[in-house]
Amino acid sequence: MSPKGLIYSFVAKGTVVLAEHTPYSGNFSTIAVQCLQKLPSNSSKYTYSCDGHTFNFLLNDGFVFLVVADESMGRSIPFVFLERVKDDFKQRYGDSIKRDGPHPLADDDDEDDDLFEDRFSIAYNLDREFGPRLKEHMQYCMNHPEEMNKLSKLKAQITEVKGIMMDNIEKVLDRGEKIELLVDKTENLQFQADSFQRQGRQLRRKMWLQNLHMKLMVGGAVLILICLIWFIFR
Repeated sequence: MSPKGLIYSFVAKGTVVLAEHTPYSGNFSTIAVQCLQKLPSNSSKYTYSCDGHTFNFLLNDGFVFLVVADESMGRSIPFVFLERVKDDFKQRYGDSIKRDGPHPLADDDDEDDDLFEDRFSIAYNLDREFGPRLKEHMQYCMNHPEEMNKLSKLKAQITEVKGIMMDNIEKVLDRGEKIELLVDKTENLQFQADSFQRQGRQLRRKMWLQNLHMKLMVGGAVLILICLIWFIFR
């Protein structure tokens, strides 16, 4: 049986699932919620393995982002997917979360307007609005595996550079070197991180241009074929 790839995804606040999507039938949601209740609090990323599937969790500011994937996909693409979902979710709802004010998806007749106060009402509205976004992200990641692999490698490089720079900073502090040198090293870290981010944007732009070029070529070929048929049979 061929691997299914990305199978099931949800966004949760604490242990309350706010939005979810899956194109498959199965007990993935039940197992995922059971894993959600057992997540350790000392890590922002965690993966459970069960029956040939991985349950990948990303924790951020009290929210939990999950994707269930076929074990053959490894961990790289699932976590690139989760980062995309997290960024999209925070971009859409981040202002309401930070303000701690009325949530734009809350019902008009709700007396308690604080975000997630009426958890079931908010969860219903979020699932209705953000569930289709989960579907779109899943389809995009499955249709662009090459781009996802490159982004995963890029993120790994950024993490490695940050780790090296943090080690260097600790060594500098241990040796008691001047604070000016520490600032220079920190600025160098920021420069390298910005450079990797630019590479990521350039990669996405390149993939988009390649896709557009292919569509134009196909369209041109179809147009030429139509013209030839017209000249032959006119």
